[in-house]
Amino acid sequence: MSDPRTTPSPDLTKPGATGAGAVPAAGAAGLEEFGYRQELKRSLTFTDLLVYGLVFMVPIAPFGIFGSVFQASGGMIALAYAIGGLAMAFTAASYSQMSRAFPMAGSVYTYAGRGIAQPVGFMAGWMILLDYVLVPGLLYLIAAVAMNSIWASVPVWVWLVAFVVLNTVVNYFGIEFTARVNKIMLVGELIVLAIFLVIGVIALATGAGRGFDFTPVYNSDTFSLELVFGAVSIAVLSFLGFDGISTLAEENRDSARSIGKAMIAALALAGTLFIVQTWVAALLVPDPDTLIAEGDAAGTAFYDAAEVAGGAWLGTLTAVATAIAWGFANSLVAQAATSRLLFAMARDRQLPAFLRQVHPTRRVPVNATLLVAAISLVLGLYMESREDGITLLSTLVNFGALSAFLLLHVSVVWHYIGRMKSRNYWLHLAVPVIGFAILAYVVYNAQVAAQELGFVWLVIGLVVMGVLIATGRKPEIRAEEKL
Repeated sequence: MSDPRTTPSPDLTKPGATGAGAVPAAGAAGLEEFGYRQELKRSLTFTDLLVYGLVFMVPIAPFGIFGSVFQASGGMIALAYAIGGLAMAFTAASYSQMSRAFPMAGSVYTYAGRGIAQPVGFMAGWMILLDYVLVPGLLYLIAAVAMNSIWASVPVWVWLVAFVVLNTVVNYFGIEFTARVNKIMLVGELIVLAIFLVIGVIALATGAGRGFDFTPVYNSDTFSLELVFGAVSIAVLSFLGFDGISTLAEENRDSARSIGKAMIAALALAGTLFIVQTWVAALLVPDPDTLIAEGDAAGTAFYDAAEVAGGAWLGTLTAVATAIAWGFANSLVAQAATSRLLFAMARDRQLPAFLRQVHPTRRVPVNATLLVAAISLVLGLYMESREDGITLLSTLVNFGALSAFLLLHVSVVWHYIGRMKSRNYWLHLAVPVIGFAILAYVVYNAQVAAQELGFVWLVIGLVVMGVLIATGRKPEIRAEEKL
């Protein structure tokens, strides 16, 4: 037996590399070397992973939170998304490095735990749980509100229940079925986005809205770093999802490098689409000054902009697309990712053992999937009764994710520079340090409510870890086995 914390990872750039960082195409070896059995089904290709990441991020994600980010940025919404994309690019690079070193489910929980120490991994997993566990409920709520805005006769809670049940059934049928559904959903979202962009650009060219200008990127009258980074703390919600690809490491049938490549490719494609669509929509907003002053309580700012460009039908189309994308496509993959994180933590005895139960034929973490559905339903119904439900959930989701990403960057430096003595100072030192600095500034400028509730969640996590240690379940890394 040897300790993976002191065992060097192989050079994955060499042909035929095997061991801790390599996953053979057949998926038969690699995971066992960390002391785990291969329980999930390896069936996903690079394309499946890329599609999964794009669907998780949602190419039309800004539709649902456009008004909130527009207000927070003082109208410079395209700039907020550009900075958010830059911050996530550094984070994706760090994810890529750690996914090659430790090709397992669990995302940042696994990377920080094995890259630094398991107690740190537990806290990283605990903080990102604030993102993963809450985000399906947020997505269901946004989708239900969007559908209710079109068919007001059907209550929000009915839509919410319908979305939860539908996604749970799809996820129950296995990851391959989920992957097929993802591809269909992605094509539909891209078609709607293309329609909006074409009609929007034509409308601007013919005199609708404010015409073409650069105020969505920079406005000297309102610009300040605090303002823009405060908006970034909301806008990054649209980018969350590329990291979900890492939770499918044990279902990836290609090499471990496919995980990192898929994350970076998904982030680059989605980021470009976010900037373009928010720029066009910002120029079509019917009353930007009122939107900045009063906000978008109804959540219809993007649909109003679409209506300016193409009429009521385009506003309705974008609203329906948002509901389906957030309530079905995005929440479908969010539920899948969350269940894998719960599975990984339960497998290491950091969560109740029933969450590690894998369906004998469908090879999915069935109990974790059902628990996520239950939490999403209860949370969505509760937040639906609050006026600030969507805003509060958005800030909490972002705070949890960004806090975990900070630990991810630290784990890259700790593992590669400190432990492995790497001399690749760009990827293993400069990139994580820059990424950490940007995210730390975003967290600092986040809403006070998110900071306070995030701190409470952190304290609860420390208490839980204390209980685990006191009851003989101290966070420990399963030793690597020589096969």
